[in-house]
Amino acid sequence: MEFLIISGLSGAGKSRSADILEDLDFYCVDNMPVALIPKFAELCLATRGRYERVALVTDIRERANFSELFKALDALWELGCDYKILFVEADVETIVKRYKETRRRHPLAPEGGSIEEAVKREIRMLEAVRERADYVINTSGMTLGMLQSEIYRIFVGESSNRPLAVNVMSFGFKYGIPIEADLVFDVRFLPNPFYVSELRSLSGMDSEVADFIFKHGDTKEFMRHLQDMVSFLLPMYIEEGKHGLTIAIGCTGGRHRSVAMAKALTEFIQAQGYSAQNINRDLEKG
Repeated sequence: MEFLIISGLSGAGKSRSADILEDLDFYCVDNMPVALIPKFAELCLATRGRYERVALVTDIRERANFSELFKALDALWELGCDYKILFVEADVETIVKRYKETRRRHPLAPEGGSIEEAVKREIRMLEAVRERADYVINTSGMTLGMLQSEIYRIFVGESSNRPLAVNVMSFGFKYGIPIEADLVFDVRFLPNPFYVSELRSLSGMDSEVADFIFKHGDTKEFMRHLQDMVSFLLPMYIEEGKHGLTIAIGCTGGRHRSVAMAKALTEFIQAQGYSAQNINRDLEKG
């Protein structure tokens, strides 16, 4: 079992780190009382593999002497748990600014007291924990995406190939724009197979309809620009920390043009090595 203790300065990003680790299939518990750590480990071991990766957040809110934490960690060794410590920190100025922005009180700051002094006091209190840490992340100047990249680098060994689930959805404007859409493209300017009698009963999933749409120069030009845009955007979204993206392509009824374009774009994205699925929301309505 992989056991991770997350500690560090208040306001540095411990809870955010735990959220990211959950995406890596860690079972995370925030603000775990130190005295319960060995007992919790025993329960996890008793499940015989149900909890393979566990991360526990413990910090100054526990109000315990950190020698108690070290005793708890020694107990983990005795149980046969191989644990690591992730220490999350940031510079004093950054943490003070974060508390000012959120208007929250630092756990060591008395009512109306100095946040700066509270942060400096916490740094001194946690020196021994930081010295024993296996990994230290300083979140000063980090975006959420940058923090995610660093955690992936540590626990996965890579940061640039994180999964991004892409849904390419066709829809009909007369049924409304999908509320889950991140990007929306309107292809109602393309030639409409609906007005070709032998194509009307077919859909954009049929080769005859797709051939009709893509034989036009405007379609090819639009698809080229769309592919270039998607090729540029997907790595940017991954770097920013996005896990899911919905690209919605709409025509009037959602049966012909948008379906053919969504299918083609899905195949293009898959060919680039990304996970993508094609969803035709209004195919049976149009």
